Amino acid sequence: MVKFGYTINYVPNVDIAMSFFEKAFEMKRRFITDENDYGELDTGETTLAFASHELGLSNFSGGYVSSTESDKPLGIEIALVTDDVSEVHQRAIHYGAVELKSPETKPWGQMVSFIRCPSGILIELCSPIQS
Repeated sequence: MVKFGYTINYVPNVDIAMSFFEKAFEMKRRFITDENDYGELDTGETTLAFASHELGLSNFSGGYVSSTESDKPLGIEIALVTDDVSEVHQRAIHYGAVELKSPETKPWGQMVSFIRCPSGILIELCSPIQS
């Protein structure tokens, strides 16, 4: 069996990226290296992690598309589930996120919004899907 373990986002500054998630989403820091080039947040069963662009480039000699430097968000998102999408959406904007789509209720009843954090990562804020 394969288990999903990490999502690692390459960012210009690991400490700043983690601080945004701590403030905007009240996540807790689990680990950061002494070099500040890799860190993890305690987000539940799956780990949300950050690595410096320098560390990323050491893994990919041909480079990669940086979410920080791309004018458009990358075609991948982090979805964060909350009971209060509007409040969390506004808090994220307060801490530096850019609104891409304000909160709206989808036809299936789920509240969804989209923001881009200061490191360029596309984030969906959504309420739990009612089954």
